[in-house]
Amino acid sequence: MAITDEFLPVPVPESLSATYLVPTARGSGAKPAEAVAALGERLSDPVGDLALQMIDSPLMTVDTRPVSQFPELPPDLLAAFGATPGQLEQLRTANELVVVQAGYRPGWPPVHEWSARAVAAAIAQSLDGDLIDVFSLQFLDPATALRSLPDNDGRLRLVDWILVPYSPTDTGLWFTTKGLRRFGLLELQAQEVPAQFTRAWGAIMTGAARRLLRIWTESLTEQDVPAFVQLPIETTVTGHDIAVAYGSPERHDSAGSAGLRLDLDPATDPDADSFLTLLPPAGQAAAPAEYFAQICTRLFGSGQPEIRYTRPSDAMARAVETARRSLRSARDRFLIGGLPPGVQLVVKYGLATDEGQEFVWASVTSWSNPGRIVATSTSDAASDPTVRVGTPVVVETADVVDWALLDGRGVIEGGWTQAVLDERL
Repeated sequence: MAITDEFLPVPVPESLSATYLVPTARGSGAKPAEAVAALGERLSDPVGDLALQMIDSPLMTVDTRPVSQFPELPPDLLAAFGATPGQLEQLRTANELVVVQAGYRPGWPPVHEWSARAVAAAIAQSLDGDLIDVFSLQFLDPATALRSLPDNDGRLRLVDWILVPYSPTDTGLWFTTKGLRRFGLLELQAQEVPAQFTRAWGAIMTGAARRLLRIWTESLTEQDVPAFVQLPIETTVTGHDIAVAYGSPERHDSAGSAGLRLDLDPATDPDADSFLTLLPPAGQAAAPAEYFAQICTRLFGSGQPEIRYTRPSDAMARAVETARRSLRSARDRFLIGGLPPGVQLVVKYGLATDEGQEFVWASVTSWSNPGRIVATSTSDAASDPTVRVGTPVVVETADVVDWALLDGRGVIEGGWTQAVLDERL
């Protein structure tokens, strides 16, 4: 296929590899083929056969090494990706690591990943322990690892193979994927995502990963690995893509869809990752934050806090007083980076209208001036057409009536006025 303005040439690696570890404190004595055979029907026939073939080939190695011979794995990162205290204790007390490594060419199926994970899960099961996926720095118990492998019909959930971490920036949330490189594809990223759409955008990123991975692997069906695969610059993510990625194709209306544009963001540091950046389609007038909010709402419904006109009351006055009394402390924590990872500071402020004040929320991006907050609106204002989800706003600190800390699940601190409103319902 010739390179055109409609396609993005993405380089294909010559080979791929997978590494899994099984910590043990009592010696492994691991016999991979016997461990795999002992799983019986817990492994699908295709994966079981594949694992046994790989064990007997030079494409897989299984060896036991002293812990001191393997680079130290950071406990804080393992915990951030879901490791339990018990799993961290397994690693801390381990004398040896069973190391399962496999390599294969890019394409589908990802033989290196399926076989290495199956063998590592089988060994962990035989040792009454857990395994570590080195690529994602995740601990997996054997049952979880086995459930992630394809069934007899080759079906699997992509969410079991990729993560979608995010972190706050001055302009919203920065999302990336971690897992597409298992299959040779560059990871995805998106910036300026409004904080209230954390879950919805994570699902859209996963759906986009599924759509692009399908195009990628369908381009790698020939025996000779091409130097490049041409991905479409403009792509559409559907509700069906998202549902299939989560393993529930029947649970989402496949009619919903959202257009996205791809841009290649090559790394300038040789040790850093390059990304495929998700952007609004060409010709889209809305800013990225505003467009991302629109498509999240289109596919999943509104994620913005309710806008309410309220009448004064003693309870509301106390709530506003509590919020304003602690607002300086909230600002101090924001400025020194004292908020937990993935948590956003939002403020609620009033807009003057003929009917009184309309209260809307905004996500703080900068607060260097004590009297003025630079933020991104998380609400559409009924009274001001310039205040839309994802648009930048400047808020006078004196107009703030409430603040809250939000993570992907909701309010974890603050939100006193909202609590009063909720009690009235």
